[in-house]
Amino acid sequence: MQYLYNIIKADYLQRTRSYSFLITLAVTVFIAYSFVPPDTAGYTTLSASGYRGVYNSAWVGYVSGIMTTVMLSFYGFVLVNSGIKKDIETEVGLIIATTSLTNFKYLLSKQISNYLVLLTITGITFMVSIVVFLVRGTDQPFILGNFILPYLFFAIPALFVVAALAVTAEVFLGKRSILQFIIYFLLCGVCMSFINNKGGNDSSGVFDPFGLSLISKSITQHINTNFHENIKSVSFGFIFNGHKTYKFFEWEGLNWTSVFIFSRVVWIGFGLLLIYISSLFFHRFDFNQAVTNKKKKLQALASLKPVQLINPAGITRGILPPLSFNYGIFPLIRTEFLLLIRQGNKWLWLLNAALWGAMFLVPFDLAYNYLLPVLLFLQVTRWSELVTKEKTNRIHYFAYASYKPLQRMLPAQIIAGILLSISLSLPVIIRSISASNIYGVAGLLNGATLIVLLAVALGILTGGKKLFEIFFFLLTYAVINKVPLTDYLGSLPAHHTPFFILTVLAMNLALTGVLFLARAYQIRHL
Repeated sequence: MQYLYNIIKADYLQRTRSYSFLITLAVTVFIAYSFVPPDTAGYTTLSASGYRGVYNSAWVGYVSGIMTTVMLSFYGFVLVNSGIKKDIETEVGLIIATTSLTNFKYLLSKQISNYLVLLTITGITFMVSIVVFLVRGTDQPFILGNFILPYLFFAIPALFVVAALAVTAEVFLGKRSILQFIIYFLLCGVCMSFINNKGGNDSSGVFDPFGLSLISKSITQHINTNFHENIKSVSFGFIFNGHKTYKFFEWEGLNWTSVFIFSRVVWIGFGLLLIYISSLFFHRFDFNQAVTNKKKKLQALASLKPVQLINPAGITRGILPPLSFNYGIFPLIRTEFLLLIRQGNKWLWLLNAALWGAMFLVPFDLAYNYLLPVLLFLQVTRWSELVTKEKTNRIHYFAYASYKPLQRMLPAQIIAGILLSISLSLPVIIRSISASNIYGVAGLLNGATLIVLLAVALGILTGGKKLFEIFFFLLTYAVINKVPLTDYLGSLPAHHTPFFILTVLAMNLALTGVLFLARAYQIRHL
């Protein structure tokens, strides 16, 4: 237990003391405050065919609890799926491998530290939900149980599974971060579609880690019984439909069943089972394969023909080849672009190529609103490491001491990232040009530039890549759901205006100024 406690404590403190965690926490507070929108808002977070509950303690508590569970289950995975990777990069894992700590206990400690990080954010949203009730609630009594129970039976079991899946993904997929994201989000999508297909009829929770089926069934039954409707299901999420007049009803919460509570225990047991299965395949920081590859390289070098050595005393400047210098930026751009292209597994480019080609064939709205945001998100690990790879590989001391790093290296990284972003957006750009959609072309170029500048700015300010990965996921999720404020690509017809183009352009210029100032400060205070 002493080993477990020390690992959990160290890992938890390392995560929560980072800038990325603090900024993520601030963003979460803002999102949590938006879970219960004001009456004048143009969106809703729970849509029941024109019906909305009165803002009593049950409605505010349960909606906040279920929204926290769903949202944190999605982007929480991105936040915590790097515990084992950090131990490998810092070589702490080699020390742990020499101890008597078993694989199961080590992975369990990582899972618990992941879980505690997610519970910290959950605790903050819990307090925010109470504040929201006091600010936006009606003259209804405050019932603490309506806030505690949703978080207890929705968030706590679901996040336990998310923390376990993050560890499992690291064990089986290693450094393939983008593959971890794809598989995890596909699992979440399959789970959500299964719940929607059931229409809220299955309230046992056995196949529902979020608890959506139980709350969906309760709300639809209440509306159908009291208003003689035939509503089949409700929708969760940030749903933008303009300001709308709702029919109000008073909902008093759920009647918890023993079957549903037992299903929460089953899901927690499933998380522990994942950790146990992962421990059977955990490499325990065994790098024999890497050593073998190194030996092969050394043998290949030894087989080369020996080079005739020159006596140092006989070396003169005349026999040495002339030195050639190239202080231009184009070789650096080429190098950075090749690093972006060659990063990650080659098979992923097959998926990128398939999406890229599909954008020429599918309807234009489908390509613009869905395929392009997904294709850009698949490059999240490339752009997140655009300016952080020097620190990750501990060569930033050399990079910052190079010739004019602020005028050559940083612009080269930005330009290489923008070139990749524009290249991936090329099918939609060509189709927009053929349709004489000048505003669409300008919006795409602005958006392709904006996402790279965001990656660079967040990478420089936080010194890591995690915050950008979380932010880009939330941004992509919002874009696919057509949230107007997040339409960085300008896909909505309302944004085909000079004002929108100039606004995004101003954001790009402001980000450029911020990131150059931040990098200049880092270079001066290295």
